[in-house]
Amino acid sequence: MESTLIKYLPERAVVMCLQLIKVNRVHLKIVNERVTRHGDYRRLSNGQHQITVNVNLNKYRFLITLVHEIAHLMAFEKYGRAIKPHGTEWKRTFQYLMLPFIRPEIFPSNILPLLARHFKNPKASSSTDEKLFIALKKYDAQQSENSYVFEIPIGSIFRIYNGKLYKKGNKRVKRIECIELATGRMFLFQPNAEVELIKD
Repeated sequence: MESTLIKYLPERAVVMCLQLIKVNRVHLKIVNERVTRHGDYRRLSNGQHQITVNVNLNKYRFLITLVHEIAHLMAFEKYGRAIKPHGTEWKRTFQYLMLPFIRPEIFPSNILPLLARHFKNPKASSSTDEKLFIALKKYDAQQSENSYVFEIPIGSIFRIYNGKLYKKGNKRVKRIECIELATGRMFLFQPNAEVELIKD
């Protein structure tokens, strides 16, 4: 397991992650990319804890995702299944588990202050934290040529991963209104959603 983890995690995080995996009896599966999620946790019918993490994540995002999913497992085990998946109990557990990893030996110096801010009140996905998402993206092996919704002009037409076309509208408090061209329906996009700008 250690030789596998070293391919996906920052080197100084491997031993601590291995310990979390063993103590919590996690069956870790590294799976092909899923567009809608980086990882997930489920308790199988045989009582085993299965965590999946996408293979294409850079090592810093892989670490955050793995600990995020272990926090689900530990929060459910400690507080019971009735808790909200990303409620207070999960947040506290995630903060506690991540604290030993937020160090300069593990994360680059430009990521550390963003992580410290994010973990004051962690969200359901680190991808909704615009600044952290963009900083982490710089460490991806393959740099995308796509744009972020927040950086394209209002009125621009763009395509998302499934081929659907949208027109960018106004920003609300946190999200951006976008009209689906085929249906005229309005959808709210995260500012850091990656899209393909359609040029005139």
